[in-house]
Amino acid sequence: MLTVLRDDALTSTADGTVVHVSLPWIRSLPVSSLASLTVHLDGDAVPIAAVTLRGRRIDLASDLVHPEPEDWWFVQERLAVRLDATVEAGLHEVAVAFELMIPYLPGGPDRPLTLPFHARRRLPLDATPATAPALQAPASAPAPASTPAPAPAPAAGATSERDEPTRIPPGWTLAASAFNWTPEIVRAERDAIDIVTGVVADGVAAMIELEPGQLWRSFPTPTTDETQGLRTRLADLGGTVSIVGASLDDWLPGPRRRTEEERWAFLVPQLHAAHEVGAAGVRLPIGQAGPALLRRILPLLHELELTLFEEIQGQQDPASDPVSAAIETVAALEDPRVRLLVDTSMLMPALPPSYLQRLEAAGVSAELCDRLAHEWRDPATHEAVIALLRAGGVPPAIHTLFMNLIVRFGRSQARELRPILPLVGAFHLKFWDLDDDEGRVSGPIRDLGAELARTGFAGTLCSEWGGHDWLDDDPTETTRAHLALAARALAAGAAAS
Repeated sequence: MLTVLRDDALTSTADGTVVHVSLPWIRSLPVSSLASLTVHLDGDAVPIAAVTLRGRRIDLASDLVHPEPEDWWFVQERLAVRLDATVEAGLHEVAVAFELMIPYLPGGPDRPLTLPFHARRRLPLDATPATAPALQAPASAPAPASTPAPAPAPAAGATSERDEPTRIPPGWTLAASAFNWTPEIVRAERDAIDIVTGVVADGVAAMIELEPGQLWRSFPTPTTDETQGLRTRLADLGGTVSIVGASLDDWLPGPRRRTEEERWAFLVPQLHAAHEVGAAGVRLPIGQAGPALLRRILPLLHELELTLFEEIQGQQDPASDPVSAAIETVAALEDPRVRLLVDTSMLMPALPPSYLQRLEAAGVSAELCDRLAHEWRDPATHEAVIALLRAGGVPPAIHTLFMNLIVRFGRSQARELRPILPLVGAFHLKFWDLDDDEGRVSGPIRDLGAELARTGFAGTLCSEWGGHDWLDDDPTETTRAHLALAARALAAGAAAS
């Protein structure tokens, strides 16, 4: 879970008060993404005297419209919002509100996605991270307890108590995504590089996927010192990088779309960074690059020995436009340096119980939650979800979480992937919690293993945890348990094919 106000967010100065605001997003954003910032102390609106980032003053009237190129809000840094007010020692109610433009996500045909954020907490003045009490903001619903993780997988080549094979076929490589550690990275109690290299050091996985916007302060143009430094640290631990999650920010303040030349200039440094860190490939959402940019970067992909993976996920149907058109573009290139990546969020026979508990506790009707639990793949269930959203019946506190039902949770089955499998070079084994009742987690992976065994697939299958949006589980143990489950399921599917 991402936070705006940490325990030590309220501090005093000689002439006022400062509220330190964390970025509640999964990667760094331009400071220009911020708008409509307000602060309340003990219920009263307080004028903002100044905003600084890394000691540099940000002028709300000008820099947020015409920002300096280096003004990026790194996920582990905080804006210092100085207020024209002084407060006494003790607990105070702090409330902040603002909007964030997400420059790489569409909010409609002609605008970027813009999201409102609100945070309210009772905070002590001048606390330190070590002494601040664990004060939590009032929530509209408590986070549900998650299901205990399954036992670790048996050693390779052994059999489980069900006599299932546990060795996956040659050429299939299991990996872990650094995205699984997002809340820990955003909390910034440890340096992001230490967290990511810890995935290898702790023996969770020897191959990892990286999210540059969570790692490097110089994103989106990582320096060679940063990239090669990480590569060396991983190599010393016996680790390697599979895929780097590239970003293509199509929107600038205004908002204004980037030109094709600006898009090229934004993406190319990330390709070089992926090469320098030793990655095999980079990843973009399906169709975002477009045919012209794909053709233009193809020679550079060959030069850098990188594969560009276009990712399909959630409710994106390979047979429907515009996804089918993007797939046709990849096929028409007839070049192994451009492949597809499939996220198994497409293959959900049922919804995560922990998610449904969160919805119902927040006020979504028991009737709809029951339908979501038992009739997820019924088209009428989708219509009921849309109807509630349009009627304004979704509690504001979980509006973003509710959108998973429309975007991130899919209804397809593994056999529906057969027409595109020759173009697929990697998979995300997306999971939300580890409640495997009736095979809701392992079943799709087992079915996928059977399909891949028939095609001669070779590539990575990466554990990616999306449930940290609503769960506070330990990412290291959760990912370790998921990889064990995935290995058993893939091996069983391959053996049965």
